[in-house]
Amino acid sequence: MPMPRPCPRLAARAVLLHEDRLLLVNAYADNRLGLMCAPGGGVEAGASLPDNLRREVFEETGLTISVGAPCLVNEFHDPSGDFHQVDIYFRCHILGPAQIASDWKDHEAIVTRHQWVTKSEL
Repeated sequence: MPMPRPCPRLAARAVLLHEDRLLLVNAYADNRLGLMCAPGGGVEAGASLPDNLRREVFEETGLTISVGAPCLVNEFHDPSGDFHQVDIYFRCHILGPAQIASDWKDHEAIVTRHQWVTKSEL
């Protein structure tokens, strides 16, 4: 009997705009592959999607946000592997300063790079 595949991982991500720039963070520890993505991450059971997203963004950037409406659902699926993730993106606003402290450290040591990008840089 074949092994059952794991359920898709659910992640919440923030679309944060400031001065016509979008906030991106590195996706892998040590900036492996150079892949950047919207801040956020895996959802923990027992907390709402907005609560999870506020926690993730604060852990990764030190920013406090308000979470608005969902604006995008994106699915990553590798049919030949076991990686399957569904990201729900929310429109968010920064509460307070938009500056990320230069000495901010993600306690999980995954996010080490933050970048505000323009449309043309995307």
